[in-house]
Amino acid sequence: MMRIDILTLFPGMFTGPLTESIVKRAQAKGLVDIHLTDMRDFAHDKHRTADDRPFGGGVGMVLRPAVVFDAVQSIPREPQAKVLLTSPQGRVFDQKYAVELSEETQLVFICGHYEGIDERIKDLVVTEEVSIGDYVLTGGELPAMVMVDSIIRLLPGVLGKAESPLQDSFYEGLLDYPHYTRPEEFQGLSVPTVLLSGNHAEIARWRRKQSLYRTLVRRPELLDKAPLTPEDRRWLAEFDPAFARSYN
Repeated sequence: MMRIDILTLFPGMFTGPLTESIVKRAQAKGLVDIHLTDMRDFAHDKHRTADDRPFGGGVGMVLRPAVVFDAVQSIPREPQAKVLLTSPQGRVFDQKYAVELSEETQLVFICGHYEGIDERIKDLVVTEEVSIGDYVLTGGELPAMVMVDSIIRLLPGVLGKAESPLQDSFYEGLLDYPHYTRPEEFQGLSVPTVLLSGNHAEIARWRRKQSLYRTLVRRPELLDKAPLTPEDRRWLAEFDPAFARSYN
């Protein structure tokens, strides 16, 4: 079972994301154990002050090192547990990193806030800083929720079918193919006939081609790292002759 610890100044923000849907079921199955730690509990003044003004001046406030350090030290940690700090300066979280983290037995997330966190905490306890993208959020709580959800769905036994995470967008470096369900026709739009044929080989080919086409049109940079077969490359060249010239 994986253990996930989340250190935050706002534990109430996690009530919905951790108590609904797949994350809730994963906990009920005993596949993941999630613990919330309120870092304000380690601010020992009467106002439970977790931040202070930065040395050298400047705007904003900085999380006090003792508050964060004591919160981390209060957690039962395995020696190899990764301590991840949500930070705009960190490694960008992607599907590959989600897979890596899903293989750990314990993860600790520190949710940054205010102008930042005292640099000494990074030196003392943080394994890696992690970002979910090049944009600004109020704090690290939302990034932590995103990463926890992405990681948990990869744990064995969490999803209904073992192959489900393998077919998610980005798992093989490509965007997902289109999905359809009943009815066969809706508002004048029909389901592609190949999906009604029962020919599983042709359906698989159609889905692969659609996945490649979507990636080429919407996120072409992903193709640079995707594991493409010779047939994949032929299809891509059919979609866009420039692809063939670029990759020859």
